[in-house]
Amino acid sequence: MKYDVIGDIHGCYSELIQLIDELGYRKDENGNHLPPDNRQLVFLGDLTDRGPDSIKVIRLVYRFVMQGIALYSPGNHCDKLYRYFLGRDVQIRHGLETTVAEFKVLPQSEKAEISSMFKELFEEAPLYLQLDDTKLIVAHAGIKEDFIGHTHKRVRTFVLYGDITGERHDNGMPVRRDWAQSYKGQRIIVYGHTPVSKPRRIGNTINIDTGCVFGGSLTAYRYPEDQTVSVPSGMPYVEEKFRSFED
Repeated sequence: MKYDVIGDIHGCYSELIQLIDELGYRKDENGNHLPPDNRQLVFLGDLTDRGPDSIKVIRLVYRFVMQGIALYSPGNHCDKLYRYFLGRDVQIRHGLETTVAEFKVLPQSEKAEISSMFKELFEEAPLYLQLDDTKLIVAHAGIKEDFIGHTHKRVRTFVLYGDITGERHDNGMPVRRDWAQSYKGQRIIVYGHTPVSKPRRIGNTINIDTGCVFGGSLTAYRYPEDQTVSVPSGMPYVEEKFRSFED
């Protein structure tokens, strides 16, 4: 099997469709997407929030996963939306408010459908994906080499939120260590979570969150070809949302 791993979508449905088309997934007479050449889509989390069409993204990803066209593992925004759908007390901010606003205007029957879809998607998803006999690891915010194969609380926090220190920057964003610099493993780790202006390769890691919802692009990593494909965002560019690194 060959894989096309897609970075953080954040409700950018039109860019997602454009990227899927660019990757060669064509529609049949019934409007169903057909994967090319024994390929499979992989979504690394943060499907929703901040962008304009989170509900459409949920529907599409759910359909792809149920049809076996795609695999999915969650991100931190997915985790928060799941808890919202469970009725737990979560803060409706940091982008969740856009998804909630879309959700609240749906007819009651569609609300139940979307909630059920997303909860099933989340509950059936592994914390991270180990593909091609573990040669390829897809984890939302990344993963340490010695965490691979484990799912305890420290692993879950790392995979969803990155290597956080518990401190915050002046702008309120959490301080994260640059874990990719110390990763020396042979497995390829594809991740997102931290927006960068272009795909960032460090050793056998690659960050493909190129900030589509902040006006950057939506990026896919093609395996085993070791190539990236990106489509430009239609959203306004917000420079301060992108992280720069001194590599």
